[in-house]
Amino acid sequence: MQPLTRTTIERAEEGIETLRHRKLWEGVQIALLVAMFGSAALLWSSVPEQIPVHWNAAGEVDRYGGRFEGLLLVPLIALGIYLLLLVIPRIDPARRNYEAFAGTWMLLRVSILVYLAFVGLVTQLAIGREETLPAAQLIVGSVGVLFMVLGGVMGRIEPNWFAGIRTPWTLSSTRSWEATHRLGGRLFVALGVLTLIAAVIGGTVALVTILGGMLVVLVVVSVYSYRVWRDDPDKVRLARADRR
Repeated sequence: MQPLTRTTIERAEEGIETLRHRKLWEGVQIALLVAMFGSAALLWSSVPEQIPVHWNAAGEVDRYGGRFEGLLLVPLIALGIYLLLLVIPRIDPARRNYEAFAGTWMLLRVSILVYLAFVGLVTQLAIGREETLPAAQLIVGSVGVLFMVLGGVMGRIEPNWFAGIRTPWTLSSTRSWEATHRLGGRLFVALGVLTLIAAVIGGTVALVTILGGMLVVLVVVSVYSYRVWRDDPDKVRLARADRR
């Protein structure tokens, strides 16, 4: 797991910051988008009208779709997410905080886009190889890797209104935000490892394991964020409305 250790992630963030390669990484994302739409265009006339678009827990294709869904849906989702994450720092009321974790934010954006590009690639490779390519396992495994990356950077996310663990308590207590994200980072890394194991196992048991793990993480971080908020003397309280 060396490529996904915290030290490796920190070096990636520092590279974005110290070398001022933000424009380069924007270019990497645009190149990924161009590649996704370009490969869809190249394959458009050569693939059958119905291609695999979904796999069940056993890794078997359980739904086919048309060319638009099979080739263009993922690239369009990727484009939408790219534009959304590009704009968010400009409209967030806490936009000043983004500069404090600019490297982390860029790494998150690139990681999400790489994940979507990989999903699109697997979907394209599965055309005509439904019986031989373990597409479901590859996609689930990539989710596990994404969880590990998210967990690795989670503790570096500064308070904001769009990214991170946003409960009523983390959003009204800096102490709760910081403590919850440190715990959440470790839990997400563990969830990523669990997801990778589930991808190897496959089947319904793996699906239940992943969903159960996600539920546990959600409950734990919610309860923990409340407990830290409760004991924070500097937490923000809502103003009481004037009674008429």
